[in-house]
Amino acid sequence: MKSNSAEYLLEMKNVKIEGFSDRRWHDIVNGIDLNLKRGEILGLIGESGAGKSTIGIAAMGFCKAGCRFKPGSSVVFDGLELTSASEEEKRRLRGARIAYVAQSAAAAFNPAHKIIDQFSESVVQHGVGSREEAYADAKDLYSKIKMPEPDTIGFRYPHQVSGGQLQRAMTAMALSCRPDLIIFDEPTTALDVTTQIEVLATIRDIVELFNTAAIYISHDLAVVAQMADNIIVLRYGDLVEEAETRRMLDDPKEDYTKSLWAVRTFKKTTVAGSRESEPIVKVNHVTAQYPKTKEPVLYDVDFEVHPRETVAIVGESGSGKSTAARVITGLLPPLEGSIMLDGELLPSDYHDRTKEQLKSAQMIYQMADTAINPRHKIRKIVGRPLSFYLGMEGDEKHRRLNELMDMIEMDPKLYLDRYPAELSGGQKQRICIARALAADPKFIICDEITSALDQLVAEGILRLLDRLQQELNLAYMFITHDLATVRAIADRVIVMLQGRIVEQGEKGVVLQPPHHEYTELLLSSVPEMNPDWMDRIMAERASGKGMRSAGN
Repeated sequence: MKSNSAEYLLEMKNVKIEGFSDRRWHDIVNGIDLNLKRGEILGLIGESGAGKSTIGIAAMGFCKAGCRFKPGSSVVFDGLELTSASEEEKRRLRGARIAYVAQSAAAAFNPAHKIIDQFSESVVQHGVGSREEAYADAKDLYSKIKMPEPDTIGFRYPHQVSGGQLQRAMTAMALSCRPDLIIFDEPTTALDVTTQIEVLATIRDIVELFNTAAIYISHDLAVVAQMADNIIVLRYGDLVEEAETRRMLDDPKEDYTKSLWAVRTFKKTTVAGSRESEPIVKVNHVTAQYPKTKEPVLYDVDFEVHPRETVAIVGESGSGKSTAARVITGLLPPLEGSIMLDGELLPSDYHDRTKEQLKSAQMIYQMADTAINPRHKIRKIVGRPLSFYLGMEGDEKHRRLNELMDMIEMDPKLYLDRYPAELSGGQKQRICIARALAADPKFIICDEITSALDQLVAEGILRLLDRLQQELNLAYMFITHDLATVRAIADRVIVMLQGRIVEQGEKGVVLQPPHHEYTELLLSSVPEMNPDWMDRIMAERASGKGMRSAGN
């Protein structure tokens, strides 16, 4: 069916989508209308599970497995009705004229192929250019979005780059065919603030340069304020409010929108443990290097984490934050140095650690999509540590599963028998938190665990972690690029750059001026709820008044 309107590139009318779970069909999206012109960016915001990603995918005429369009739904792209188009018609559009940047880059790349070959695939298959031309374009785009070593990084495999670097590579891959419409689904979730601003500026420049239309999905209101011309607020699959960005920011009409706009006031209540007591974890002058790399990725890293204490590690993508976590957990044995856990020297390789040592130190990973088995139900994912570490079975295990699900604010009756694919990104991350708690650990490494969560849910998770720390004397190491999270939950802060600690100390000292130059760069890169903020910052940096990224 052809549309009579030439004004809009994308028209979605009365879009209703339902999903199948618990042996029945239930509504996910309830009659959404939206229009998008070339050169416009539309922001979709709302809580986890609001339907943002479902609507973004629907703009491609696609529904996730187990979901379907309800009768009467219409998605028209450049005159073509996608809900009734043939699979061949839609296949020709996807990748060439419509592209999608997913929330989880690690799940989007094939681990068996080099990054640049995956960039080139759409270019060659859609007849846009040769492989050699695609290689040259990839290197140019990698440079524009501030990838390190842009001429060679594409020849690495996905596991050989950081999460932030892989997210940027996926953004470049979506641009490979210069599509007319791009759906950005939380594209800067994995990025530090200094890298984020460069990627956001690149996205805006490309939209303007190629007159591309974009849907920008995010729970980060300050980011949406920089990117979107218009904003749609969603909740439980319903459209709550829609307006031009400046008007929405200045004068939201609906109470729910106002609640999203409100400044969060969570502050850590747990009193940190005494630094005079023995640390739970002590990292002693660790230098580490990945196999087949020429240089170390950590240099003489030295710090402690005490009971009831939260130590936040911040820094750019590739600075060594997650590598330090891998060394502590025994996934990457160090070249030099050692790790102490509760006064005991840990074997450097996790294979040599006892079950009690493994139980005591748990890790919650950044990429929830790749951290849980998609073939297992939530009951098995969260329940396995209960059996493995604590020997729980039967009624005892069932009761503890219910308690853990209640802790993360997910109804066990609704979610224990679902598969990961039936959950939103935020819900999957909460399942990863429950799995770590199931082991009853003394120390938890939280690797960007709130990056996939909307503001309201993230605050709830921080409150939960704060309460658990108080009740169980837990020690946390919080890896994050969100400085608002650092201010909320940290007792001490460690700032890392290119594998080295450049500053560490009490939060009140590190985050108050005078700062280390690199810490100042991080603090100045945090987006504000002002649509003009990014233009001002980029202009300052272009003129030399602001500092540029000190690393990658």
